[in-house]
Amino acid sequence: MKKYKFFTNFDEEENWLNDMARQGYRFTKKTSFGYKFEPDKPANVTIKIDHRTFKKRADFEDYSALFEDSGWEHIDGTKSSGYQYFKKVDNQGNEEIFSDVDSNASRYKRLSDMWATLAISFLPILAALISTDAIDPGILLDPKLLYFTPGLWDLNGSDFWGAFFFETPFALFRGFTWIILPALITLYLYFAFKAHKQYKKK
Repeated sequence: MKKYKFFTNFDEEENWLNDMARQGYRFTKKTSFGYKFEPDKPANVTIKIDHRTFKKRADFEDYSALFEDSGWEHIDGTKSSGYQYFKKVDNQGNEEIFSDVDSNASRYKRLSDMWATLAISFLPILAALISTDAIDPGILLDPKLLYFTPGLWDLNGSDFWGAFFFETPFALFRGFTWIILPALITLYLYFAFKAHKQYKKK
């Protein structure tokens, strides 16, 4: 079974995954747009999330082994995925995967840095597209620029509506293409701000 959800708060995501386990759905994998579950017996499990990337495979394996030695099974995550999911398998172990408050908060700092880096990486592309007139910022102020039909706005009656409805799908496509990068940059910066806010709170 697949569930499509998105979280910017680790605590909320953990609570949701634990609740799904109590409903009889065992979390198996995080996908790009959601989560995969397998039917299972309802269980009270503890799932915790870290956010960490690794340059070397060996470092990632040492990281996973350290948690497993502390009673936490690594459910999902790769050395470059960032998100790392752990399930508590030792009932005698600690309820948290972090030994102190700073370690718990640092995962939000790493998440914030990731979103900010993604936003910054798109800025040179956006600047290049604007400088070559591939993207016209003026369209945000005047959407009429998306329509290329000569004299469209001087037409009247059925001539106008026929031309307008014919070109609107193409105009919307051009508008989506031109606005996608600014929208992604804004969205990533918002996620970075939310994660940094949680970092300060922790």
